[in-house]
Amino acid sequence: MRALCHAHGGFLTRVLIALSAAVLLITMPFAGESSAHGSAIDPASRNYGCLERWGDDHQNPAMEQEDPMCWQAWQADPNAMWNWNGLYRENVGGNHRAAVPDGQLCSAGLTQNGRYAAMDTVGDWVAKDIANDFTVKVHDAAQHGADYFLVYVTKQGFDPTTEELGWDDLELVRETGAYAPGEGTPEDDPELGGVTVSIDASAEGRTGRHIVYTIWQAAHLDQPYYLCSDVNFTG
Repeated sequence: MRALCHAHGGFLTRVLIALSAAVLLITMPFAGESSAHGSAIDPASRNYGCLERWGDDHQNPAMEQEDPMCWQAWQADPNAMWNWNGLYRENVGGNHRAAVPDGQLCSAGLTQNGRYAAMDTVGDWVAKDIANDFTVKVHDAAQHGADYFLVYVTKQGFDPTTEELGWDDLELVRETGAYAPGEGTPEDDPELGGVTVSIDASAEGRTGRHIVYTIWQAAHLDQPYYLCSDVNFTG
């Protein structure tokens, strides 16, 4: 009888282990999705651009000369690139200026214990050539949706290669309405997943180097994202 009970107990133990493993397998994808967020992917935010250009080769010493702003970012904290989709704050209540001080706009006010501080570094970041009528593409991996997007562009005369970015340097060029969770274009890229929202904007009178500054107010929580994209307006 003791042997039978022992065998029965061993069987139950194996069943419980198997059930626990099954539950873990079922819940893991949902955990991954909830931890995925998003960023501006075109024109790319600073940390996403550094990941795109150097993620597969981030220890290459040539980066120091070829892409010095990304070099300093990778040296400061590689997690700013690996966690490219987590540049947000929480519980801001729409008061973005109070939450994010001048000089810290590209790091969302040194969010995540300063993980993204290198994004605020002034210098010659790689910039994308764009027209004055342009589109910002924001990737929403977890399909949070949005209460709104705000797209700003630096004023003519501001030089992002020599000046810190402050709120008074920006002009609001587009404010959207709400986007439902999952609204947008489904992504074919398996490394991205989710959807991408395209936001048309116009920045008349701009030429040369500028920053496009996008605030994405996610809809699932009070969780705004603050995204700096370096551009060169070609007219």
